[in-house]
Amino acid sequence: QLQPVESGGGLVQPGGSLRLSCAASGFTLTYYAIGWFRQAPGKEREGVSSISAGNNITYYADSVKGRFTISRDDAKNTVYLQMNNLKPEDTAVYYCAAAATEALIWRTYEYDYWGQGTQVTVSS
Repeated sequence: QLQPVESGGGLVQPGGSLRLSCAASGFTLTYYAIGWFRQAPGKEREGVSSISAGNNITYYADSVKGRFTISRDDAKNTVYLQMNNLKPEDTAVYYCAAAATEALIWRTYEYDYWGQGTQVTVSS
């Protein structure tokens, strides 16, 4: 079963930082487009950031540009989402997703494999 696994969520104060990790067993993330999505209560799931396979082109939603950074560590078979200057509106369950394509994609319907999610709460 191909399933990404997220970790790194938690409670952080406004202005703080967290680093989310997306790991995989049984498949190599290097060959997959990886996306980070989030879903707040009562809202639709939205794309936050993604990274393409091969040339590692990145995408960021306007709401996180300049604050979030996506990266890969192929040796660890892990994709990270570094989140800085967190705001209360970043509070959500964050999901990692994978798709077997070299294209840069960021819409939920474009991804085939989803993790279970990790909670991020930004509050004082």
